[in-house]
Amino acid sequence: MTAIDSITLEAADPEAAQRFYADAFGLGADRIRTRRADAASTGFRGYTMSLVTSQPANVRTLFDAAVAAGATVLKPVEKSLWGVGGVVQAPDGAIWNLATSAKKDSGPASKDFEHIVLLLGVEDVGASKRFYGDRGLATAKSFGSYVDFATPESPIGLGLYKRRALAKTSGIAEAGSGSHRITVNSDAGSFTDPDGFEWGSASA
Repeated sequence: MTAIDSITLEAADPEAAQRFYADAFGLGADRIRTRRADAASTGFRGYTMSLVTSQPANVRTLFDAAVAAGATVLKPVEKSLWGVGGVVQAPDGAIWNLATSAKKDSGPASKDFEHIVLLLGVEDVGASKRFYGDRGLATAKSFGSYVDFATPESPIGLGLYKRRALAKTSGIAEAGSGSHRITVNSDAGSFTDPDGFEWGSASA
């Protein structure tokens, strides 16, 4: 079964971006790698990263740490029908959703999180679902314009969402062009998906 080892994000200043992820989220290069941007990109890049935590206090702690490290607030932390969450944009341009399905705290606040999830905004969810299914990714959940893949052995989860809907839930305009400025590093090999998202070797 396909496992995602890490994500490589392109940034104008890779060293500063790596420091941001360490300071804000405690993420090292084993999960989030950075490299110098080699392609132009404007507006929404078509994806979001999520840190899924066990309680609201952790969401707020991660959110505040990200803002203190230089992130821009796209959506403040707030309660909803599904839990508690907030959205920030890192200095390198990547959008991060910090969320929990829990409504109440169960312990002291910390930066601990349970899952990292990459959500790709795609034009044709059905076609992309089939594309990834052909590459060894089994579907765990699928409803409407959302697909969650089963990645039990992977430190980073993967989902699909309609691009327009993903931009709306992130609090950012849908318009964007050029490079996604992201590479997914996995054991599935090197390829480019129907929406232009690049995949590379986990050892890259």
